[in-house]
Amino acid sequence: MGITMTVNLLDRFNFSKLLYEEMKSINPGISVLENMEFCDALENIIPEQGWDSILLDGMSEIECLVNSLEYYQSIQLKPHSGSKIVLDDSIIHLTRMLFVGLVTGAYPVDWINQHFYFDIRGFYFLHRTTYFTQAVMEHLGGEPYCRFEPRQNQFKCAEAIGYKEFKEANVYLDQFFMDCVQKLATLQGKSVLLGIAGPTAAGKTEIVARLLQRFKGAQKSVTTIEMDNFLKDRDYREAHGIDSLGREALHLELFLSCLKDILAGEKITTPRYDFIAATSSHDLEGKLKSGGIPLMVEPADIILIEGNFPFLLPEVADLVSIKVVYLTDDEIRLKRKWRRDMDYRKKYDQAYHMNRYFREQYLMAETVYIPQMEICDLVVDTTGGCIWVSQKTKQKLENRK
Repeated sequence: MGITMTVNLLDRFNFSKLLYEEMKSINPGISVLENMEFCDALENIIPEQGWDSILLDGMSEIECLVNSLEYYQSIQLKPHSGSKIVLDDSIIHLTRMLFVGLVTGAYPVDWINQHFYFDIRGFYFLHRTTYFTQAVMEHLGGEPYCRFEPRQNQFKCAEAIGYKEFKEANVYLDQFFMDCVQKLATLQGKSVLLGIAGPTAAGKTEIVARLLQRFKGAQKSVTTIEMDNFLKDRDYREAHGIDSLGREALHLELFLSCLKDILAGEKITTPRYDFIAATSSHDLEGKLKSGGIPLMVEPADIILIEGNFPFLLPEVADLVSIKVVYLTDDEIRLKRKWRRDMDYRKKYDQAYHMNRYFREQYLMAETVYIPQMEICDLVVDTTGGCIWVSQKTKQKLENRK
């Protein structure tokens, strides 16, 4: 698709000025920046051959591209320019196209906002993930069980978000969610295996800690089991091209037997995964290695497993009493990761962080989170301020048979 030249793309100064004004409709945080600050950030993405060198794809073509697994699988995590990790070319090209299309009017603002969001700190566009698919909506009854004020709207202009303000925004939603879980656990009347799935920086680790305190305060014994401790050695997984989320990556039979035993009230011995050495305490047959130190887990009223895929595998899902997906929109989670992983933990190279986030959100949603949303009991949508429940769960919460 060619560009209808209503704007002189050769005039970089005028292009930047027009883009600055248009981008205020894409991300309200742009209004916080001075035009000069916006232009400073834009310098890093201006094409060497000028904006007029960017040919635009059609909107339907772009939609197909950003909704394909192949596109995200092609994104490189650590492309280099010399010794420096840089942003993947495909990501840069998409952002440049959206900039040019916005200024020339080829791409309407409403269309861009529907399919993309703009991260000011990374200064790039990312695709909006649709978590509430038709299948998910049908499973959850088509409408939320309970609505709260979507207080995360206050973060629209923020470039990074700390946990304290994130927690305060979710306070009423979280309280109601914990009430629901406590009621479901009470109705269970025996050892409860509670699985909480959720994307990175959605807040699942923090809500798990608060749930543990809630149950302890109700005089319930509580324990946790980490699925990652059942991973096989990384060298084995990498040598065989095994994804860390697949059943082949885990000591699956050992994991299943441990879950069954602890649900039966028995003390269990689990593998211990060394995250620094990336090795398991157990060999490929699930036997303790010489010198390996396993973990001992006592039985409890509430057994909690938390992670990316605590009930993705059918064999595991059959054992999980209460299945929860704790969800926060990608845009908010990215702002949390800027603060948590980049400012505080200093965990990643910046370009690697940007490449990885762009790549993984769609892939993980399609292969991990959405499939779990299709079978879960509750979805906590912290960004939308909603709690969704399956029909069966709704009947339990309302004490209907």
